[in-house]
Amino acid sequence: MNQTAKRSIEIDFFRGFALISIALDHIPSSVLSHAMLHNFAFCDSAEIFVFVSGYVCAASWLAIAERKGEGAANRRFWRRGREIYAAYLCTAALMLLSGAAAVMLRVDSPLVGESGFLRFAAHPLAMLANIAVFRDQPYLAGVLPMYIALVVALPFVMPLARRSPDLVLVGSFVLWFAGCWLAGYLPTAPGAIWPFNPFAWQAMFMLGLLCRLYPVSRPFHISWTGRVLTAFALVLVAVFAFIELFADLDPQPGYMKQNLASVRIVNFAAVAWLAAQAVRKGWIAWLARRLPAIVNVGQQGLVCFVGGAVASNAIDTLLRATHVADSMPARLAGDVLAISALLMLAGGARRLKSARLRVALT
Repeated sequence: MNQTAKRSIEIDFFRGFALISIALDHIPSSVLSHAMLHNFAFCDSAEIFVFVSGYVCAASWLAIAERKGEGAANRRFWRRGREIYAAYLCTAALMLLSGAAAVMLRVDSPLVGESGFLRFAAHPLAMLANIAVFRDQPYLAGVLPMYIALVVALPFVMPLARRSPDLVLVGSFVLWFAGCWLAGYLPTAPGAIWPFNPFAWQAMFMLGLLCRLYPVSRPFHISWTGRVLTAFALVLVAVFAFIELFADLDPQPGYMKQNLASVRIVNFAAVAWLAAQAVRKGWIAWLARRLPAIVNVGQQGLVCFVGGAVASNAIDTLLRATHVADSMPARLAGDVLAISALLMLAGGARRLKSARLRVALT
């Protein structure tokens, strides 16, 4: 088994697709969001993003450890935790500004309440302090505190996962099982929650990490057992899609996502197994080579997450302020604008990184 192989174009494609989907899903009037995963399953792009992030973090840690040693890999991820914290503060500030813009434009939007701007206007200093220590997490910034906790823990988890993957897997699901109880010990301000319970969502991250360390072999995929699993996954995906489309008339309670309900894990596992078959057959690589801009979004993940959050809020506010949120052409134009903003942001981030690298090498 080669644990130090390079990260794949397929993984970057999945991550880029998830980031674009997240941006569209947070535009209430989006047309394209109706074709996204959450409409056909009990999971959504959040599971894709966290699972793939675990995979990518493991790949990155292994690559640095191979070149410079485990100490350098650990230091890189502790530094990465600080970078994500800075992105969290930036996202929180931008969400508050989005809420302020909606109030100034007198837009009737749920963003006004969800952004936390009204709480900020009432108690600005207290809310800033709460944001800094994760007690209050403005709209769309809430995934980043969970991500920070996972990234900072990675240097402790990776050596254990390489020695005893079974212990890490069992421990991860024990922690997930206790997640609802442990969530009560998370620091929260009155009326605030952690949108992503890190004690629960670490299970999805660890699954991605372990899949990177111990990928399923090609012979198993094409074995009789593998084919049975593929058939079973197809049935599961079809059943869940039928229930979501025709039987589940009410939206899922928020706690099911906050605490990563078991039905979400099972549904995602079935989708992920089918995605792995598409990767094995070369279909995803074929798509990725023809859509390199999406791959680039996945490679510039943190920048594009922050940019996508801003773009979705700005486009929703614009559509509501101009009273065209019910117009199909305007809604489609909003989707195109959101996707274009992410593609351009990813391209700009890539060029900036390349320029900095050239300067560093001269």
